[in-house]
Amino acid sequence: MLNGRALAYLCEVQRRGSLRAAAIHLNVDVSAISRLIRRQEEELSIPLLTRHPDGVTLTEAGRLLVEHHRARCDAETATLSRLSALQSLDSGEVRVAVGEGFIADLVNAPLQTFMTAHAGIDIVVVMAGVNEAMALVRDREVDLALLYAPPMDPLLRCHVERRHPLDLIVPADHPLTRRQAPLTLAEISDWPLGLMDSPFGMRQMVDQVAHQERLHLRSRLHTNSVTVLRNFVRSGSGVTFMPELTVADDIAQGVDPGAAAGTSGAQRGPRSDRQSSRPAIAGGGRGLPGASASRHALLCR
Repeated sequence: MLNGRALAYLCEVQRRGSLRAAAIHLNVDVSAISRLIRRQEEELSIPLLTRHPDGVTLTEAGRLLVEHHRARCDAETATLSRLSALQSLDSGEVRVAVGEGFIADLVNAPLQTFMTAHAGIDIVVVMAGVNEAMALVRDREVDLALLYAPPMDPLLRCHVERRHPLDLIVPADHPLTRRQAPLTLAEISDWPLGLMDSPFGMRQMVDQVAHQERLHLRSRLHTNSVTVLRNFVRSGSGVTFMPELTVADDIAQGVDPGAAAGTSGAQRGPRSDRQSSRPAIAGGGRGLPGASASRHALLCR
């Protein structure tokens, strides 16, 4: 007989890498987890864990039971979801992982619309880089993720996808804003550059193109915050790569009504000293060479 709680503990042990880490996450005594898993091993007459000084690993039998438990949980979740639909979404919770650059757009329109239409549904928003967010979806820690340039994953399904080139974002009065021709990475490398850390889709896209161009880009600023990068540019300290949607509001505040954000024409018209600190898009708004396939996507398991 399979014990549901023992299998849930086993899943958490696999996810956390040790009995103690699983116990801390679940707020359960480690001996209780160990005892229940041992009892399950005795009932099935097969080891589920291999114990060693650095932690534990699941045996083939343990992995099989984890897959079974997750499939059963998926089926139960799907059934509950359909029952919830029959209840016209009167209550429940939706957990969303999202990159920091999407927070403003998510809160300003879609989230507000959803919460107004479904007052009984609670929303949990978790900020995460692309790798972490995809892991959260795979591990069922969140229901879906809104990400920029996520890699393909056979365990996840993309529901909505939109293309957004990765642009070079510079201060509004920067010399590169006067360039109409596409910029090369070699030209960009002459300026102080700020980049997101490696787990983020924007950074992975830049690294991919730099690798294709056989060019080493030296980053003067590394961060896990989109806000830090935006302020880095606004202060005139350097330039960075972001999709236009991430800085669209900043650009709009520094242009005349007839100028289109995302082109060098956005710099036309009088500006106050304060407006001149707004970000702009250099190189005619054509995007990072080789990164035209960059996209944001809505993923779920």
